[in-house]
Amino acid sequence: MLDFSDLPRFDLIQPEHVKPAITQLLADGRALVEKLTDDSTPATWADFAGALSAGLEGFGRAWGVVGHLHSVNDVPAWREAYNEMLPEVSRFYTELGQNLKLFDKYRALRKSAEYSTLTAEQQKIVDNEVRDFRLGGAELPEDQKPRFQAIMEELSQLSAKFSENILDATNAFAEIVSDESLLAGLPDYAKDAAREAAEKAGVEGWKFTLHAPSYGPLMQYAENRDLRARMYRAYATRAAEIDNGYSKPEWDNGPLIKRILELKAEDAQMLGFNNFAEVSLYTKMADTPAQVLDFLRDMAKKAKPFAEKDIAELKAFAKDELGITDFQPWDAAYASEKLMQARYAFSEQEVKQYFTEPKVIAGLFQVIESLFTVKVKEDKAPVWHEDVRFYRIETPAGELVGQFYMDLYARETKRGGAWMDEARSRKRTATGIQKPIAYLNCNFARPVAGKPATFTHDEVITLFHETGHGLHHLLARGEEMGVSGIHGVEWDAVELPSQFMENYCWEWDVLQGMTAHADTGETLPRVLYDKMLAARNFQSGMMTVRQIEFSIFDMRLHYEFDPKGTSTVMDVIDEVRREVAVLIPPEWHRFPNSFSHIFGGGYAAGYYSYKWAEVLSADCYAAFEEAGDPFDPVVGKRFLEEILSRGGERPALENFKAFRGREPSPDALLRHSGMIAA
Repeated sequence: MLDFSDLPRFDLIQPEHVKPAITQLLADGRALVEKLTDDSTPATWADFAGALSAGLEGFGRAWGVVGHLHSVNDVPAWREAYNEMLPEVSRFYTELGQNLKLFDKYRALRKSAEYSTLTAEQQKIVDNEVRDFRLGGAELPEDQKPRFQAIMEELSQLSAKFSENILDATNAFAEIVSDESLLAGLPDYAKDAAREAAEKAGVEGWKFTLHAPSYGPLMQYAENRDLRARMYRAYATRAAEIDNGYSKPEWDNGPLIKRILELKAEDAQMLGFNNFAEVSLYTKMADTPAQVLDFLRDMAKKAKPFAEKDIAELKAFAKDELGITDFQPWDAAYASEKLMQARYAFSEQEVKQYFTEPKVIAGLFQVIESLFTVKVKEDKAPVWHEDVRFYRIETPAGELVGQFYMDLYARETKRGGAWMDEARSRKRTATGIQKPIAYLNCNFARPVAGKPATFTHDEVITLFHETGHGLHHLLARGEEMGVSGIHGVEWDAVELPSQFMENYCWEWDVLQGMTAHADTGETLPRVLYDKMLAARNFQSGMMTVRQIEFSIFDMRLHYEFDPKGTSTVMDVIDEVRREVAVLIPPEWHRFPNSFSHIFGGGYAAGYYSYKWAEVLSADCYAAFEEAGDPFDPVVGKRFLEEILSRGGERPALENFKAFRGREPSPDALLRHSGMIAA
């Protein structure tokens, strides 16, 4: 774990290495801070700020490996190793954020004559550090700092426990089906996967779980309504207090949510903010919680009439064509698939057969190469699982740009969802440029029955999305780690590159190059593509208000909600649903208990970022549409230079305006979503 000479040694790193390695790095880090804050150390870039960044990089990389393995290989030994050191790591970062001597050095550098001679990247890092010290509690009275540190440590532990509870609850449930007639409607790939899962578990029949590759197809295709209802209830009550027959009281995330909100409110109050939403927005593009709520409600106002039309059509179709007179949420995915088939004469299952993994990966790489004038090649590295692959990005001349791991399949020991993370950042060193490395993680169904894996179109979009995050990290051109790639980028602009890349999943020429039918090898037929395109905005109103529902709920929790008051978290989401939702779940649904983005991740008072960044990304893609070519070389070069490679060197709004020549407009997003005329 202490070998930082090149790639992480996943072939050798073991859980028992974590404590001694991290303990040593923490000691080294504290010694470095002691040295750099001494009066004899000048408050210059080279002697202080640059030296601190370089000196702490190894610690960040090592702990990043531990966190990564906790996410992708959550076996008891790795969970224990991670959780044992998590409080120590949180304490160290809190100490850094509260160290007044460090703060004084940065302020002295900010006021010095040298500051004006620093590069734009270096100036931005110094400015960010001065800002972040306030958020880290550096200006608190000495007698309050221990309490603030305790809050940070407890929050990090609660966040990890929240995600672990979801994973444990997800893994605990299994629906074993012994009568194949109950699986009517399910595609063969879903039944094959369930059969393999049952064989692996040593049981007869078909095993279905709450993991995405198993749960999703069952809800979408299974004709048996009782089966869908059981699966829905099991999924909706994960990590909750509801008696669902498989969960445990210690997995209930309800008390954790209450405690997390209490601590964040206390954190905000100690720092002089009115609420945690203000803390969150202090480093984002948006200015105030009220501005965010106005933005969301304005989008809801535009989208809700389309959502109401969507749900009315769905319920009418379910009643008239499927005989479902008492429409329930567990009917939504099934009825929607049937309606889409009836309206557009195709199904996602039909489309899925064309998106075979080798062609999708090759097509993705072709898009990257065409847009950004690079080459993507297979590479070799130690990996944490046999499914993981490793690639390198090169310039046309063969110079290394960056490298990335790709871990695509779902596993019981891997947290759900899809995400990008960094293994190493780009920076200038004494010997040249250190090249960045990224992790790209998804949860797709693995190959079954000896055939290559096939992806739904939504999964292809997910892959492009996470690759967009990866490119933001890998195509950075900065030389200072603190603002390289995604570092220093406002959270509500981080999703811009990822959502931008999604657009290429709808381009005919791209799809021709990334499809080959699993049985025939035929590329996607034009007639099927035209149906997909016609269905692109199928239920876009419903999907939009769903995202807005989550975003308003998140913002209100961290802006207006009193966790010590009489109202509950469920009261808040019920109010939000009455305001914007068109499909209301049962009262026993416990969505907040698995809302890991805001309670187990970094999106607290920031979930709106997805919709905010959608406006930015749609507007950026509109520049290519206006040029008449999704691969226009002039526009592509400008996008790379003004947005993608800039990292956090300058404010995201400046990046956007440098690319588009104006402020952002929501028109492109509304047009792409079919909510205003083209």
